[in-house]
Amino acid sequence: MFMGKAAITGGNMVSCYYVMKKNGNFDTTGENHVENIYYPIAFVGVITYLTASIFLNMFDTAVLSLLTCLAIDIDSNGEPKYGPPTFHDKKSKIEGADKDTDTYGEMMEGGEHSGEKLFKNAKVQALL
Repeated sequence: MFMGKAAITGGNMVSCYYVMKKNGNFDTTGENHVENIYYPIAFVGVITYLTASIFLNMFDTAVLSLLTCLAIDIDSNGEPKYGPPTFHDKKSKIEGADKDTDTYGEMMEGGEHSGEKLFKNAKVQALL
């Protein structure tokens, strides 16, 4: 998440620099002269970082909500019953990736909660 925020902020700050350069803000004799270029660029950076944080956090919440709904749907019904078919197709593709080690390499197993059973449905538990 931080890398996305940093990339968006950095890109916007660089574009601000070039816009200021094109408008003649660096020319000391021009009417658009700016004494210190770092203040406007820093201002754009702060506003961009805050805006990117809001949008990326909303995106993260939406993705987590969709995956939680999918997990509950599978746990309750045994297979996905609700939601768009394209969403379930993507889930099937992800499940198939576990078996396709030539394309995706070996999947990692284990972890802090590897032995803990979180869902009553074995298919959902296998996704973890």
